[in-house]
Amino acid sequence: MKRALILLAAVVLAGCSGAAATASPTAAPTPTLAPGATPAPATPTPAATKQNLTLTVLESQGWVYPSEQALALRFQDLTGIKIDYQIVPSANYFQVLSTKLNSGQGPDIFGGQSGVSDLKVTYNVEKNAVDLSKEEWVKREDPNAVAQATLNGKVYGQEIWDIYSGYWIVTYDKGIFQKAGITSVPTTYDEFTAACDKIKALGVTPIYEPISDGWHHVLWFPEVGAQMESLEPGLYANLNANKTTLAANANALKAMTQLNNLYKSGYLGNSSLSATVADQEKNMTTGKFAMTVSNLTLPTAISTDFPTVPATNYGFFPIPLLDNQLLPTHPAGPTKFIWSGSKQIDAAKQYLAFLAQPDSLQYLIDNTPAFATLDFTGVKAKWTADQQAFMDKYKAATVNVLQDDVMYVNPQWMDIGKDEVAMFTGKETPLQVLQAIDKRRATQATTAKDPAWSK
Repeated sequence: MKRALILLAAVVLAGCSGAAATASPTAAPTPTLAPGATPAPATPTPAATKQNLTLTVLESQGWVYPSEQALALRFQDLTGIKIDYQIVPSANYFQVLSTKLNSGQGPDIFGGQSGVSDLKVTYNVEKNAVDLSKEEWVKREDPNAVAQATLNGKVYGQEIWDIYSGYWIVTYDKGIFQKAGITSVPTTYDEFTAACDKIKALGVTPIYEPISDGWHHVLWFPEVGAQMESLEPGLYANLNANKTTLAANANALKAMTQLNNLYKSGYLGNSSLSATVADQEKNMTTGKFAMTVSNLTLPTAISTDFPTVPATNYGFFPIPLLDNQLLPTHPAGPTKFIWSGSKQIDAAKQYLAFLAQPDSLQYLIDNTPAFATLDFTGVKAKWTADQQAFMDKYKAATVNVLQDDVMYVNPQWMDIGKDEVAMFTGKETPLQVLQAIDKRRATQATTAKDPAWSK
C-alpha cells in the first residue's frame, strides 16, 4: 500500500485457525537515505545505561521508510537496543501476524492499521497489545489519530503518519491532460469518463491501477464514503446500528458499478491485474499513464527518485465516483502496537518514545518524501504550493472515510479486493460484492458480540 502507502486488510483473530503463512518475514535492508539527508537525531533516551538486547518489529511492506530504519540505528547507538525489522509482503502480512499472535510467538512490536473495528476484530488488542495510555507522547499526538488507536478508553497504538497529505485522491499528469485537450480537472463522474476517453484516443492508458498487491484498487469505493453520507445523511449511523446494509443503498451500488465500469471500459489498461504499487512512481514518469490514485506526496516522491521529473508536472483532484468533490478525511494509518506477551515491554516503550521525540519526528518529515508533515504537535510541515492550493480549493469531509467510521469494513479490506477482482473479471456483479461485504460485516459483528447484531 505506498510506494506501498496506507495498507489495509485483514484476518479475524478470534477463532483463527493459525494456518501456516505463505511468506516468511525478512530483515529490513540497511537504510539508504536520499542525497542531502540530515543525520538522525542524537537526543538521548531516558535509559541510564546501555542494554544489550534486540527488539523484533514485524511490519507490512511499505509501512517502514529508510528514515525510520536510520532512526533505529541511532537508537541502537544511544541505548544498545537493536531493532530487528521483519518486513512481510502486504498480501501475506495479516496471515503472518495472525499466526504469530495466535501461537503465542508474537514480535515485541507489531504493525497494524488503526481503526476501532480493526483493534477489536483484527488484533484483539485487549488481549494482544499493551495499554499505552499513560505514555508521554499520547498528549502530543493528534486527537483524531489517537481516537483511531483507542478501544474502550485505552490507547493501544502509536500512529506516526502523515494523515493530512495522506488524502487518497487522483494525481494526474498535467502534460497529458494538455495534449488531450482537457482544460480543467473533472468535477463529475461523467466528466471523468469523458476525460478518460480523450486520453485513450492519444494511445495513453488513462489510469495506472496496481491491482496485484490486493489492496490499492479497493481505495476507490470506501474513500468516497463521505459522499455517500452527504447524499444520504445518517447512513453511517444506520450501518453501525445494523439498520441497513451497503447492498440496500442505491449510492453504494452506484459507486461500485461506476468503479466496475472504469475497468470494463479499458480505462485501467490491459496490465492492471499484474501492476504493482512498487512501480507506481516509475510508471507515472513514462508518459504511458495519465492518472493514478495516490496521496498528495506522490509527485514529491517521484521528483526525489527521478530528479529530472519536476513535482510540478502533476496535479490533483478528488476521486470522482458519485460526483465526489470532498477531501476524504482519514486519520487512521499504519500504527505500532507492543505485544502483550513480549518480555521486553519497557524497552519497546522506550523505542516508541524515541520515535515520538520532536527531533525524531522532524527527521522523519525532512527525510521521507511521502511525508509532508506528521500527526504530532511541535513539527514543521513542508507543503508544496500545489499541495497547499489543492487543500485550499476543496472542502474536507465532515465525516471520515467509510473504513474509519463504519464498523467492520476495514478488517476485510483484502477480501473486498478479491471480490472486486472477481467483479472486474465477470465472476461477480457489483451487487454481489456489496452483499459479500455485508455478510462479512455481520460475521465480524457477531464474533465481536456487537449488541446491534444480537437483537
